[in-house]
Amino acid sequence: MYDLIVGGGGFAGIAAACSAAREGLSVLLIEKSGFLGGAACNCYVNPFMRYHVTLNGEDRMIADGLFRSILTRLEKKDALMKNRRGFNEELLKLIFDEMAEEYGIKVLLHSYIIAAQTEDAVLKRVTVATKSGTMDFEARYFIDATGDADLSVLAGCGWHLGRAADNLCQPMTLCFRIAGVDFDKLTPEVWKEANALYTTYRMEGKIKNPREDILHFPHVAEGVIHLNSTRIVKKNPVDVFDISAAEQLARKQEYELYTFLKEHVPGFENSVLLASAPEIGVRESRLIEGEYTLTEADLKNCTKFEDAIAACNYDIDIHNPAGSGTSHYFFKENEYYTIPFRCLQPKGMKNLLTTGRCISSTHEAQASYRIMPTCCALGEAAGTAIGVCAAQNVPCTDADVPLIRQKLIENGAFLG
Repeated sequence: MYDLIVGGGGFAGIAAACSAAREGLSVLLIEKSGFLGGAACNCYVNPFMRYHVTLNGEDRMIADGLFRSILTRLEKKDALMKNRRGFNEELLKLIFDEMAEEYGIKVLLHSYIIAAQTEDAVLKRVTVATKSGTMDFEARYFIDATGDADLSVLAGCGWHLGRAADNLCQPMTLCFRIAGVDFDKLTPEVWKEANALYTTYRMEGKIKNPREDILHFPHVAEGVIHLNSTRIVKKNPVDVFDISAAEQLARKQEYELYTFLKEHVPGFENSVLLASAPEIGVRESRLIEGEYTLTEADLKNCTKFEDAIAACNYDIDIHNPAGSGTSHYFFKENEYYTIPFRCLQPKGMKNLLTTGRCISSTHEAQASYRIMPTCCALGEAAGTAIGVCAAQNVPCTDADVPLIRQKLIENGAFLG
């Protein structure tokens, strides 16, 4: 038996596992892929979105603690761009392996959690499908960092999907890369003309992708451009038939955009379609029903909760779940909100916390905190909380939140 089992090996999962191990717990980390890294490595989600705030005229990391350590590790491997946002996800896989080894975490890859046994609101064990067959694992505590709240749902927790009006989630996106690009030709004016032509083609039906513009970022490799511009709408990201169809449609959009750029945009004449992510990126799926539901009003009011365990100021960034358009609500440079510990607590569960993008919130609030730096901070908070509960031998419902906050601050977290 382990002290803690963590489901999901992305930023939230690795931070949860490491922070719990830092508190002296034995940890098993279960990941469905052949590597750790989550959305960054599975879905090519890159670069990091905003993780800084300006306070009293000084720049401050708002996602700090273990996330700062990860940035430092990336820099030491020359895997972080000078803007400290773009990164090399291939080396991130290695960094997460190194962290797991340093913290003494047992990692199980190529493994899916397919069942959970709960008794009297206590999660007892999980069943995992592996290459070696199904296996059962027991633990005192569990953390769901799967992104889709898979473990929480299997344990019987309440959840909801998408926006309240129609349960539609933010669209899925398949990120991809194009190599052989001449960046000297890609001036702001060229991009302006490219987007204008793209809009014309879309209005004429020559472009099927509902995305309203071409969203692109620089890549760590010279001559390579990263595109976050496919858009799959009205598909359920936790329905296997919908997500299968989404993968296939996204590849059509990928090729459509690549040929458009190659044929019409200076700098792409000799380009090559390099790679798409191993799997489509999911912005939003299931959200748990927790002890507190974070709302859009909480964010816009820049609420500072007494039980805050993380902070964020990334904009409320909603890609239209039904078609074209992206809405933004931007925070001022010196503004931020906090996220309460109660959002990590599934209602009624005594030894399970949920962390990352599937914590308890509304569709609108999730559109802000879903980014990887904040998910890393949420993961560190969850792991630290389990460490405190395990030391005191109490359920998560009786967690000593002041002590959790104290330990997070001592380890560099920003809580406001």
